Amino acid sequence: MINVIIKDTQNPTILKFVFPDFITRNQSFEYKNIDEAKDSPLAQKLFYLPFVKTVFISSNFIAIERFSIVEWDNIKQEVAEQIESYVNNGGVIVNITEDSNKKMPISVYSESTPNPSVMKFVASKALTTKTAEFKSIDETAASPLAKELFKLGFVKEVFFDENYISVTKFDSFEWLEITNEIRSFIKTYIENGGIVIDISQIKEIPKQEQQAIENFDSLDTTSQQIINILEEYVKPAVQADGGNILFDSYVADEKRVKVILQGACSGCPSSTFTLKNGIENMLKQMLHDEAIIVEAINA
Repeated sequence: MINVIIKDTQNPTILKFVFPDFITRNQSFEYKNIDEAKDSPLAQKLFYLPFVKTVFISSNFIAIERFSIVEWDNIKQEVAEQIESYVNNGGVIVNITEDSNKKMPISVYSESTPNPSVMKFVASKALTTKTAEFKSIDETAASPLAKELFKLGFVKEVFFDENYISVTKFDSFEWLEITNEIRSFIKTYIENGGIVIDISQIKEIPKQEQQAIENFDSLDTTSQQIINILEEYVKPAVQADGGNILFDSYVADEKRVKVILQGACSGCPSSTFTLKNGIENMLKQMLHDEAIIVEAINA
């Protein structure tokens, strides 16, 4: 049984319906009307809804742009249920043809991060449905792209999340010398159909598993509150900077919150300031407890 997750986008007229796994591989489709959607039975079905303006299908999601005659809050749950029902009853999302297998050009651009050793490379398509961090080439069984990046010689660590890759360099290299080479390499690799990451081979991080729905309920109330705060208020900010944060544990008698930093956040010179003046103060205020202490166990 497939369940889709509804996600907002920066464009209020466009909503994403995200699947638990990829629905296309190295392909993206855009349909402006029912005639253009002849190779997508699902998109054709969606165009029968009077408010659907454009349908995008890519990687692990379907994005729908609406006309202004309705608001998403009034219809998004119904649309999600229709998509789930269609797929779970064996409906075809896209019929792959020779034309649809043609190489799809993508764009990749670089962004600096608060960590001077880390650069963020953002792609115009989704790359993964799960975060993944690789500290060495020996850990890259799940990601052929990460393995190839390590072979470049100046790559120290690689972190994947949604549509971007955070690359940590060795200190002996300057970004001015290597940024364009990494960006071009990633772009060419993806456009040529290379496998970015195999979700099925990613080993679950124990703390990531702990936050899963089936295990979340077994945690104490304070730990649940901390996880919810980190997920809603902290994680989006650190992801924007090319990193990630995971809840590790809460030591009640010490009022100590332990977290794991990934990507650009790991080893960042400003991470201590962020933990103490940002996350720690937020938890103190929202939990109404001035004794809260936050520490990164891998800082």
